Amino acid sequence: MRTMLSLALVLFCSVSVAQEAWRPAEGPLVTPWAEDVSPESVHDEYPRPQMVRPEWTNLNGLWHYAIRPRGEDRPEMWDGRILVPFPVESALSGVKKQVGAENRLWYRRTFPAARPADEGRLLLHFGAVDWRCEVWVNGQPAGEHQGGYDAFTFDITDLLRDDEQELVVAVWDPTDQGYQPRGKQVVEPRGIWYTPVTGIWQTVWLETVPAASISSYTLAPDVDRGSATFHVNTAQSQIADEAAIARVRVLLPATDDKPRRDAVDSYGAPGEPIVVKLPADPAIRLWSPDSPYLYDVEITLHKRVADKANNAGEQLDKVTGYFGMRKISLGKDVDGLVRLMLNNEPLFQFGTLDQGWWPDGLYTAPTDEALLFDIEMTKKLGFNMIRKHVKVEPARWYYHCDQLGLLVWQDMPNGDRHIGRDDRDIVRSPESAENFRREWREIMDENRNHPSIVVWVPFNEGWGQFATEKILAWTKQHDPTRLVDGPSGWTDRGVGEMHDMHRYPGPAMPEPESDRAVVLGEFGGLGLPLEGHLWWNKRNWGYRTYKTRDELWSNYRRLIRELHPLIGRGLAAAIYTQTTDVEGEVNGLMTYDRRVVKFDPEKMTALHARLHEPPPILETTTVVPTSEKQGEMWRYTTTRPAENWAAPGFDDSSWREGEGGFGEPTTPGSAVRTRWKTGDIWLRRAVQIPAGALTQPHLRIHHDEDAEVYVNGRPVASLTGYVTEYIQYELDDKAREAFKEGANVIAIHCKQTGGGQYIDAGIVNVVEKPEE
Repeated sequence: MRTMLSLALVLFCSVSVAQEAWRPAEGPLVTPWAEDVSPESVHDEYPRPQMVRPEWTNLNGLWHYAIRPRGEDRPEMWDGRILVPFPVESALSGVKKQVGAENRLWYRRTFPAARPADEGRLLLHFGAVDWRCEVWVNGQPAGEHQGGYDAFTFDITDLLRDDEQELVVAVWDPTDQGYQPRGKQVVEPRGIWYTPVTGIWQTVWLETVPAASISSYTLAPDVDRGSATFHVNTAQSQIADEAAIARVRVLLPATDDKPRRDAVDSYGAPGEPIVVKLPADPAIRLWSPDSPYLYDVEITLHKRVADKANNAGEQLDKVTGYFGMRKISLGKDVDGLVRLMLNNEPLFQFGTLDQGWWPDGLYTAPTDEALLFDIEMTKKLGFNMIRKHVKVEPARWYYHCDQLGLLVWQDMPNGDRHIGRDDRDIVRSPESAENFRREWREIMDENRNHPSIVVWVPFNEGWGQFATEKILAWTKQHDPTRLVDGPSGWTDRGVGEMHDMHRYPGPAMPEPESDRAVVLGEFGGLGLPLEGHLWWNKRNWGYRTYKTRDELWSNYRRLIRELHPLIGRGLAAAIYTQTTDVEGEVNGLMTYDRRVVKFDPEKMTALHARLHEPPPILETTTVVPTSEKQGEMWRYTTTRPAENWAAPGFDDSSWREGEGGFGEPTTPGSAVRTRWKTGDIWLRRAVQIPAGALTQPHLRIHHDEDAEVYVNGRPVASLTGYVTEYIQYELDDKAREAFKEGANVIAIHCKQTGGGQYIDAGIVNVVEKPEE
């Protein structure tokens, strides 16, 4: 009995220690998937879906960690346990501590591994480690790597010992104090800048490969020729490339007539092009958002034997994967406008700006199901594209996009210094420039086989922008199968394949060009803070912020209706900001914790479907003129008036009189006739509206910055931020009720905080003309 009690006590204590070994640190928000995270099962899906082997070992789980000054060697004592692959700053790591540029983050774990049989090799893979890391196995250096967004591998076979293996990793990351790509990470999070991410943030795993093995492959589909070209690369091994031959086998679609799938084989030397010609029967299946068909592929490496068919002897290695037959290009529509062409057909690409951040895991999604959820919801809401914004995701994220049919515009994460809208490119140090090229090349090479990725975006809004023309040309030369956007927003240099404008809230577009597509790379940003789903209780913001879901929907619908006519004028793509709230930003389609979708998916999908219909022909007529062409008289004051200042009966006889518009002449798009330099201005204007004059009223306004507009004392529009040209703002039913036949009073309060300033407004009707 005593023995049984002792054993029970030992078992109880063992279980208790295991249960207490890890728990999430406390954080402001958690996602629904956090409860599925455990050290025994954390991101245990195969991490490389396009190049699969059966033998692999997941090293995610509990590791020891320590944070020590950068100059110190390996620690003798460890600070505690960390759940890999979650960044140390995240709640799901169990640590939630910042490291800082003055320190290094150390990891340690042990694992069982025997030397592979038949002279095989054991590879140690890291999905991503931010930023510079050193790796030791059993006290011996295994290798070093610099780059926070690309996978890397070390062959550790010769470092193995007979007993348990020890793995130690040291990481240094200067965040925004260095020149390296970092995306939106900053030491002091604020506004659009988020929490730092240091160390391991993607899966760590082991893989056993043969002595002669396939190290990677690239593929390029050719829709026009009905073929795909593969290059199969081999690892350094005991067999030279000239003594080996590779086979690419593509499995064809099953049909009613052929339920058993046929295959097409092609052979070639490693490193040389291997062209797979797809037969016309069964018909070639193209990849698109509506039909994301993927061909399964098997790639094998063989000994070259002269007297064998195709010279393929003994099989040495095998990997499996997939690819999509997809072409992305520029082309002109029937009206001569440059469009984005998918498989030689124009397709308006409409997507979300996707940051890829999580409140509990930061860069790392809690689970693969969580990673998939964002993509599924994006498609459910009626989008066909995602712009992955200054971050690179794990391979499984792109795999899900491939499977579901979401187009992807892939950003290069920004680093180094930023420039303003009108500044010249920065001049990087040789080290910074070389690092940018190396990391960008690795990102492109690692992800180039994904059919979902259709656009590379080297620069965003002048962040780290340098040698623009050279970098865009080099990007296109490195991967001619995709389009190059450059840059996205702000500082266009007349190069690249797109002229990309950012406009908040928008929408707007550049003037059409003869050889580049014009796109709206960011717009929207409509915010709705929801109590109980906020990262911060204060400091939350959107480019426009609303109080109710109805108000948010009304204004979002207005944006999309205004977007539709721009497509007819030549707009080729648009990207709404953004998929989810992120830290202080509350302008997501979903809350940061993904527990609330702020929009009705059915209404959203129906609204977005109209963007793929022929754009409307709009007729605009003036009801109340602005001062764009001729100055209109207003009463105004820069001293705060009485509370009822917007009411029709208010006595404004003591106010000054002046011609619109009001502001500083240097303000873009302005027509200043009366100078205004103070922080606030209040305007009133009496106007006559004939009976039946209002049919589809829009406010035509140019505001810099916040403007509140009233008609007959009733609020009809609240506009935050600024615009750089006159825009037409659709008035909802409630606003229209403020107007009456005959005499009306339009009143405006405009507030200025910095930079340019301007205010002017009028009323127009915008009517959709019937098709002839």
